[in-house]
Amino acid sequence: MRAIVTVIGKDKPGIISKVSTNLAEVNVNIEDISQTIVQGNFTMIMLCDLSASKLILKELKAKMEELGAKIGVSIHVQHEDIFNAMHKI
Repeated sequence: MRAIVTVIGKDKPGIISKVSTNLAEVNVNIEDISQTIVQGNFTMIMLCDLSASKLILKELKAKMEELGAKIGVSIHVQHEDIFNAMHKI
């Protein structure tokens, strides 16, 4: 299964490192990543493969939301199909 992870917040050192480290610790593979900073605002979207992880999507979502609160950014995890359906014209 694949999921979309989005990260939004004020830019600061270590965001990418902390998010990617937490994903790697639970065997989530980042397949694609896009990030940008606009006027001090950090945004990142990652396509992740959860097939090797022992966590279900709900558990990963809770873990990443907790990390986001800890580092001061908003982190959302969605199933790839839901993300695609929401962004289809």
